[in-house]
This record gives sequence, structure tokens and C-alpha cells, in this order.
Amino acid sequence: MLQTKDLTIRFGGHVAVNAVSCSFAPGTLTAIVGPNGAGKTTYFNLISGQLKASGGSVLLGGRDISSLGVSARTRAGLGRAFQLTNLFPNLTVLENIRLAVQATRSGRHRRGLNLWSIWSDYKALLRRAEEILNTVAMQDRADAIVASLPHGDQRKLEVALLIALEPQVFMFDEPTAGMSVDEAPVILNLIRDLKNDKRKTILLVEHKMDVVRELADRIIVLHNGELVADGDPAEVIASRVVQEAYLGASAQDASEPSDGPAAGGPAAAQQGSTA
Repeated sequence: MLQTKDLTIRFGGHVAVNAVSCSFAPGTLTAIVGPNGAGKTTYFNLISGQLKASGGSVLLGGRDISSLGVSARTRAGLGRAFQLTNLFPNLTVLENIRLAVQATRSGRHRRGLNLWSIWSDYKALLRRAEEILNTVAMQDRADAIVASLPHGDQRKLEVALLIALEPQVFMFDEPTAGMSVDEAPVILNLIRDLKNDKRKTILLVEHKMDVVRELADRIIVLHNGELVADGDPAEVIASRVVQEAYLGASAQDASEPSDGPAAGGPAAAQQGSTA
């Protein structure tokens, strides 16, 4: 289980994340939503180690990992897609995935440079890399140089590398951002498949509320750096605090009937925030 306890960060006099305590259980996809400047990405950065907290702690499997850097947290089981973008931009897509697989495996490839002794390990690593390549529907780009990939394929490669590292916790920060209508379903289907593994924990920052409704088992809402709502997606989205803080409706507007969809109601929610 992943936990944050009173997690806080200050930038001068500004408190960007304020004493956020939350637990994320295996087998659950939690969507983290909120308006611009709510602290969503900052909270992600505190969990993954990109930012050092001013106070509070991060625990994984009961172990306090607050003092660990990004790489050590990744080895401990935290996986965040964007950390891996263009790991080796001058190598091919397949070589990038193979190296990510190799980083998680023991074997002769870790002991010396004797090519004969590591050949069997290399073939096993390559087979696993090809499996992952097929999973993300990038077989036709196996020999492409990563630096030459369009944005959508780079996002798919991020997910492939994350899968290769086999983390306990998958962290996705707007995984379909910048992707075309044709490309986005590939990423969303991958996340759906990951949800089927009940040993894994998934955190998702996403502004597209139709995606959140479909994928999330739970929603937490951050506003002004504080946790203001937490629970079942339908209940959280319908709550007054979310209507006010995230969807932009006033408390009066949210409670008054109208001839059409309320401002910030389901129709607006499906459009998502531009944050």
C-alpha cells in the first residue's frame, strides 16, 4: 500500500500542498483531479521524489521512503511514466524496452562482458521486450530511433518502459495529453489491462472527466493544495465542493434546477478542464 501522511511543501510563503494524508490500496485506480494550480502534479512530484517535502512522509508497503531519491523510489516500486521519456533517444524503440527489462532482471548480463555467457539471458530479455512492444501496439516501430518518434508514439513508449520496470505503483500524469483521437484509446486500453492486476496500485491525474468516470474506482480532489473530497466517483463528482472548486459552479447554481445542463454539471464535466 502507498500512503502519504501530512505531506506538505512550501515555496517561500506559499503552501502548494498542505498536509495531505491519503492511502492507495492495491487493486484500485485512484483519479486525482482539481482545477489549475490545485497541487495535483506537485503532489505527484512529492510522491515520486522529484520534489523534497517540507513536511510529512511517503510510505510504500509500510516502509518510509521519504528520504529516497527518484531512482531509489523507482527501484522500491514506484513507477511514473514521464520519468522514463527518451531514456536513450539515440537507440531504437526495441533497444529502449530491452534495457528497461534488463534493469529489473538478474542473470549473466549483470556479470561481466563475455558475450557467450550472456547470450541466453539476452534472448530472454529480447523476447520480453518484444512482448511489451506488442502490448503497446508498436511492433512496426521496433527499429525506429526514439528521437524520431512523433508525440503519440513517445507516450506509448513511456507506458511500455513503465510496464517493463514492473512497479508496484503506476503513476500516470495526463497519459493521453497531446495524443490524437486514434492514438488515445491504445493508452486507455493499456491502463484498463493494468487494472486487472489486483496486485498493482494505479494513480491517475486526468482532466478528461469522461475518462475519469470510466476508469476510476475512486476520486480524490485537491484544491488550493488541500484534500477536499475523497470517495466514489459518482458521489465525488456530484458533491457541492467539487461543483464549486473543480467544475466552476457556485453553490447556488449547483443546487438550482435549470432547463438545460447546469454550468459545471455532467455535460461540462465530460468536456474536462483545460487545466
